[in-house]
Amino acid sequence: MTSQVSSAADEASETGDAVVGQQSAPLSGASEESGPGGSGAKEVRRLDRVIIRFAGDSGDGMQLTGDRFTSETASFGNDLSTLPNFPAEIRAPAGTLPGVSSFQLHFADHDILTPGDAPNVLVAMNPAALKANIADVPRGAEIIVNTDEFTKRPMAKVGYQTSPLEDGSLDAYQVHPVPLTTLTIEALKEYGLSRKEAERSKNMFALGLLSWMYHRPTENTEAFLRSKFAKKPDIAEANVAAFRAGWNFGETTEDFAVSYEVAPAEEAFPAGTYRNISGNLALAYGLIAASHQADLPLYLGSYPITPASDVLHELSKHKNFGVRTFQAEDEIAGIGAALGAAFGGSLAVTTTSGPGVALKSETIGLAVSLELPLLIVDIQRGGPSTGLPTKTEQADLLQAMYGRNGEAPVPIVAPSTPTDCFDAAIEAARIALTYRTPVFLLSDGYLANGSEPWRVPETHELPDLTVQFATTPNHEMADGTERFWPYKRDPETLARPWAVPGTPGLEHRIGGIEKQDGTGNISYDPANHDFMVRTRAAKIDGIKVADLLVDDPGGHARTLVVGWGSTYGPITAAVRRLRKAGQPIAQAHLRNINPFPANLGEVLKRYDKVVVPEMNLGQLATLLRAKYLVDVHSYNQVNGMPFKAEQLATAIEEAINV
Repeated sequence: MTSQVSSAADEASETGDAVVGQQSAPLSGASEESGPGGSGAKEVRRLDRVIIRFAGDSGDGMQLTGDRFTSETASFGNDLSTLPNFPAEIRAPAGTLPGVSSFQLHFADHDILTPGDAPNVLVAMNPAALKANIADVPRGAEIIVNTDEFTKRPMAKVGYQTSPLEDGSLDAYQVHPVPLTTLTIEALKEYGLSRKEAERSKNMFALGLLSWMYHRPTENTEAFLRSKFAKKPDIAEANVAAFRAGWNFGETTEDFAVSYEVAPAEEAFPAGTYRNISGNLALAYGLIAASHQADLPLYLGSYPITPASDVLHELSKHKNFGVRTFQAEDEIAGIGAALGAAFGGSLAVTTTSGPGVALKSETIGLAVSLELPLLIVDIQRGGPSTGLPTKTEQADLLQAMYGRNGEAPVPIVAPSTPTDCFDAAIEAARIALTYRTPVFLLSDGYLANGSEPWRVPETHELPDLTVQFATTPNHEMADGTERFWPYKRDPETLARPWAVPGTPGLEHRIGGIEKQDGTGNISYDPANHDFMVRTRAAKIDGIKVADLLVDDPGGHARTLVVGWGSTYGPITAAVRRLRKAGQPIAQAHLRNINPFPANLGEVLKRYDKVVVPEMNLGQLATLLRAKYLVDVHSYNQVNGMPFKAEQLATAIEEAINV
């Protein structure tokens, strides 16, 4: 990837934007050429990729630290993928295993798909962070530990009888003992802060050290800190000082004899303007883009719930784009308001997670009956009930498919990556507006919180979603008079007309009681109910979606791996590993799950074995078996974490050999 990094630094200190395709990015050279810490002559090694995990208490600022390192990495031009992992509690008990918060970043000079299976570098801010993460760290990896926290009480709290820094249990790793707290306090002496206030900046010291270690740009982080703490300039300068002190420590200490370069991903992406973006942010932008392309106001009726709340937060910032957000008192009120906005002529959205979908189900059924466009955004998390609010899962598929009374089919769209959330939102809006139906958009916590580089599309690349509202009567009666029939359908899409309330002559009745075909009058006639139920089902079955694409180099594979949603990255990485080892494997990934692509049945029958990895107990596999009568091999995981590529590669290979 080529990038004009200088403009990125000037124009996008917080987003990590970069313009690609104009000139090569200047590489971070040896340590004497970059950074705030002066000069040195340490060895610089070139790497093709690195996986770093920051870990500490949920109050140690690990998410901010990881986010800033990610932003600098994005502006530098690397491909990247992130995995934030944090407890559900606002402030979990300090120094305990349940209170550990971590942020993993995988960045490379080539195209990558996942946050990585195991970290090459672990930054552990306390004993709990070390103990919670050491099992994931491979032998020979580097571990940077805050030695100030390895005292008797914090170690005893997590079950360490002796210090792991002294008992030989870490001999298989490259351990860098760094008194982060002490060094931070020393660096901030002149700022007149209390010890507690100074300690809070130790994450910035760690960020500075890692920024030196991997030659990350620094200007944007300093600008970010000054902006974030603009109302407290002393705190801002203290954090900048801690950040610089961390860089200088790496530059001068003998414990870090080597720094590393990871060049920009020069061939990973087509030319364009790129920025780092999370799944929830991409989804919010996709909804705004869809409303613009449809020339409709965007209305969000929502109740805050993890991990969907960020969509509400983001959309509330964009009133200038005709966005209205309503934070309701509960889930039912949120979707009720959204459905009312749809009746009024808006592109209506409600956001939630699994527990909220259960509460919204009756109103979703009402939307099916009213045949109005409505987007239900479900950012899935571990369940059932409250479950695992901050952990990921794909276990709402059957709820989205069948979780309503009566025959109430709803289309389902599932993004595959954080950046695909943008396009999936537009696709969901297209279906909702064209076919006058509620649509489920199934993301999950892994996509929502993870991030990767996104090419900002040109407006001419977006589809036209313009809607034609009904403006005149559409039916001529036997006596020649003209009437408006709210259920007189488009013969191609079976969509009913959309009449904005208040349009003269188009007054009509809506409600949950069954309506007569055409007229929309209340009807209890058995034959009419049968007809309406079948017609609504036929409308969903007839939705035009793209054919399923199959990645089968050479066309000789006998095993097909089918996925949906966020499993795309791990599955693709696993398939690449198997192909590199000589295994012919085909891969296909579903975005449209209801209706399925028209060619899906034919695709499945071409292969001897079909493997379906899912972060549930086999929900897509159940649907495929029922509809296509194929013997699907299901591989499942429900531990709140995404698949690892090596894990999937092993599972697929075992399925092949069964």
